[in-house]
Amino acid sequence: MSILITGGAGYIGSHTCVEMLESGYDVTVVDNLDNSSEKAIERVEKITGKSVKFYRDDLRDKEALRKIFRDNKIEAVIHFAGLKAVGESVREPVRYYDNNLISTLYLLEVMNEFDVKRIVFSSSATVYGTAAEMPLTEGMPLGAINPYGRTKYFIEEMLRDLYTADNTWSIALLRYFNPIGAHKSGLIGEDPKGIPNNLMPYISQVAVGKLEKLHVFGNDYNTADGTGCRDYIHVVDLAAGHVKAINWVLENTGCEAFNLGTGNGTTVLQLRDAFVRASGIQIPYVIDPRRPGDPDEVYANAEKAEKILGWTAKYGIDEMCEDTWRWQKNNPDGYAD
Repeated sequence: MSILITGGAGYIGSHTCVEMLESGYDVTVVDNLDNSSEKAIERVEKITGKSVKFYRDDLRDKEALRKIFRDNKIEAVIHFAGLKAVGESVREPVRYYDNNLISTLYLLEVMNEFDVKRIVFSSSATVYGTAAEMPLTEGMPLGAINPYGRTKYFIEEMLRDLYTADNTWSIALLRYFNPIGAHKSGLIGEDPKGIPNNLMPYISQVAVGKLEKLHVFGNDYNTADGTGCRDYIHVVDLAAGHVKAINWVLENTGCEAFNLGTGNGTTVLQLRDAFVRASGIQIPYVIDPRRPGDPDEVYANAEKAEKILGWTAKYGIDEMCEDTWRWQKNNPDGYAD
């Protein structure tokens, strides 16, 4: 019996492979390597001492998917695969809808053909849109405000409709907040292509000299220091949440959404200061104009995940920064090394 992890060579996917293997599961990975590296799989095997069956295929190739299900006794699926940059999604919405929605539809069709009806979906806090109050809870109204977020929202709706039509399915929708950090070994971590879209890899690339300075968008928010405040979660905590979610879908039927966050907010400058402490390197920064639509603060209420999945985040901001720095220092060019 194996767990199929789509997008398993990516940042969160590779860390989840480690946690799944170390929890006793067999893992099969399918990834088209559009935004990832097969070296991540090799390093997962090095960390765990266990093998990963890897397929370089696109989920929109239904015949390739069928072959994976024919050749492996798949018990459940963790679905990470998809394009994930908000700004890029605004510029190329059709590409995002094609890639993220069609691949998921094909995956669900093939799962149904092979009577595999257990799935953990990699969703996002972006499905909450611009919520009026914090913390965010799973029962709040949904309303994504960019094409990337809408693909996550639409897939959640697909999965809810699927369960309504056939209640033998078991579906966990994991709404991530802001994953950062890296594995303690320093062997796997976040390796964005080009200039990073996210704050932490931008900071760490300034630290290794690949970027000149950090650009902080706005300092007039209603937060402790005027910069935007977000709920950062260690990627290893996030990966552990997927193990708990797989355990749940294997033992239950239903369709449930779970927030995976710490419940604590950290501002841009607080994160920058924590990274300076962890690395001993100064991170120069400039204040740029605010980006339209950015809320003051976003953070989770994760009590449902604790109550139902038995999951809570363990790591704090200092550990997230220390682990990020270990990865970036050892791999200044990511997997290209």
